Amino acid sequence: MKKNNLLRLLILIAILLPSVGYAQMLYVGANYHPHDDKNIDKIKQDIQLMKSAGFTCVRMGHLAWDSYETSDGKFDFAWFDQVMDLMGQAGIKVIMDIAIHPAPIWLHKKYPSIDVVDANGNVKYPNHRYMDDVGDPNYQKYAVRYADSISKHYAKHPALLAFGIDNESGDGPISYSETVRQRFIVWLKNKYVTLDNLNQAWATQRWSRRLNCFDEVGLPAEGSKNGAPEKILDFRRFVSDEVNQILFKVLDKVKENAPNALTNTNAWYFSPLKYFDYSEIAYSGKMTRQGEGFYPGTSLITNWGVMNAAFGIARIQFESNNPFWCSEFTTMTAVPNAIRKQAYATLFYGNQMVCGWTWQSMHAGEEQYLEGMLDWDGMPNRKYDEYKKIATEFKKIEKFFPYKLQAEVGMAFSFPSQIASVAFPEQHENQLQACWDLFYWRNMDAKVVSINKSPLDYKLLFVPGVAVMDEITANKIREYVANGGTVIMTSNSAIVDETGKVFASTRPGRLHDVFGIRVASYEETEAMNEVSRKAYQGKKLEFTYRGKTVQTESARFDVIEGKGAAIIGSITSLDKDYPIMTMNKYGKGKAIYVGLPAKGEVLGPIVDDLIKELGIKKGPEVPEGIMARQIDTYHYLYLNVSGESKEIKMNGKSKSILFDKNYAGNFTIAPYEPEFIEVAH
Repeated sequence: MKKNNLLRLLILIAILLPSVGYAQMLYVGANYHPHDDKNIDKIKQDIQLMKSAGFTCVRMGHLAWDSYETSDGKFDFAWFDQVMDLMGQAGIKVIMDIAIHPAPIWLHKKYPSIDVVDANGNVKYPNHRYMDDVGDPNYQKYAVRYADSISKHYAKHPALLAFGIDNESGDGPISYSETVRQRFIVWLKNKYVTLDNLNQAWATQRWSRRLNCFDEVGLPAEGSKNGAPEKILDFRRFVSDEVNQILFKVLDKVKENAPNALTNTNAWYFSPLKYFDYSEIAYSGKMTRQGEGFYPGTSLITNWGVMNAAFGIARIQFESNNPFWCSEFTTMTAVPNAIRKQAYATLFYGNQMVCGWTWQSMHAGEEQYLEGMLDWDGMPNRKYDEYKKIATEFKKIEKFFPYKLQAEVGMAFSFPSQIASVAFPEQHENQLQACWDLFYWRNMDAKVVSINKSPLDYKLLFVPGVAVMDEITANKIREYVANGGTVIMTSNSAIVDETGKVFASTRPGRLHDVFGIRVASYEETEAMNEVSRKAYQGKKLEFTYRGKTVQTESARFDVIEGKGAAIIGSITSLDKDYPIMTMNKYGKGKAIYVGLPAKGEVLGPIVDDLIKELGIKKGPEVPEGIMARQIDTYHYLYLNVSGESKEIKMNGKSKSILFDKNYAGNFTIAPYEPEFIEVAH
């Protein structure tokens, strides 16, 4: 057993180590669609404009399967070979997307089982992108064949930077066809083996839903709450497994044909349509460059969009130490300098690429009104100039990047908990982001982790609304605390077991002794405010932590009974004080429980205490409105995201590498401007 654990740890370490070819450079470029007209003169003009702007990369091929396989088995790469050659001659590297999604119309016609069917049995014509049943064996067979052909063809092309593995895999509707139901039955047989096991897991004794044969299994209706939660959880796991299945097949095919090529994707796995468990891919090490479309909105003066998009990087990257790629990036009607501000913001989170979506304002299709760097007549606009400025500036500082995060704080993501948490007022991912935001504001690194896959090498671990508590996860949390770790668990955690059934034992399930409490039930705040001592209404509550009082809101709060834990925070606005934050010593560590959803005003004070107590490295001391990181021993990156000039305190001399200026002591950063300095040494 110990040997197996050691082997798993060594494999994980190998995955998390930076891959070969960790280039110290920053890529700036665009998403480009030469398949729109294949006009070679226009393509040459575009490439010259890209080269003049200092672009170093393009992403091509996405959403264009039938541009390369025009009909069944008829592959045409000749027209694109010339594009690749021209890019190579210009010194522009290519992400060659393997566009297995959406499938061509000819494939839908040949195999109608690929069509999406809604829960009412209606077959949906693929009018929109991503209208494919990606678990269908016929779809997967042809998708892998296409991946095989294109990766073989371009494996050794000198312009190739990476193969893109699908696009926005979590998007598109789930299919409820009969063929899906039959595959779901096979999945259930493999998981449960016997009907007795399945009936027990699904609690089919409730509402007379006992199954007498596997063929009686039906699919849950569309919508996350329509049906028994145990059944919904298994169905969504099944859908997730099928999405991952095709991604792994394509990754393996690329590895077979192009063993030295990098791999990347636009990993919008958290689309509400087909949210799947991307941690399987992230921890496999097979996707060597995680990526996303970075879309923080068009505003220059607001920052919530940047924060949300940066959280997107963290939730896709997980614990990988490889560079991150923003393989899509804002253009549209972004306010002047907003794109540049957003580009610098990504550098704080390990990003290496700013690849604008899109180069050309599109001439047709669903996005024909979306504005790119070139207007519809092919003339460059102000966004082209802004990307050119980004490329020029990034060239000055690229040898110090991408930044490698030094996180001492981990935050648990749980796919089954996200599916289960739709029954609660606060979803798991919202609690996860609330914890992540705490460190965004403090200019500190934090990583999103999957507990059952992680070595948990952190001083502080958050378990934010992790509703599903399986034995492996519970045991790892137990060991983490016993060995000296500090954990903070918030409400809606450890409520159900791995099947989705509520624990009939003391909660938090499987961990009540670690936290030294009994979570008895919950109360509805709006109803309880009828007896508020402060005449509060709605969801408003007063929370007091070690004498410090803050106002917060929550639809519910946990009723907590101490079983050895110390009470360190209470709700103090109702008919009596209600214990709501506890701390329990367990082994060498501490387990803190918060009977409210994760929110900054509730967690902020104890986080500040723990940063000091646990010796967690703080971010640079800067004024409010400044993003900052120490990149290495002598270099600091700053970004003023406020509308006011900000003074940075600095002892001694420093030099601006970005603007070629020397500072003697303190210096000032103008509104919405970056700065990258080297301190004297």
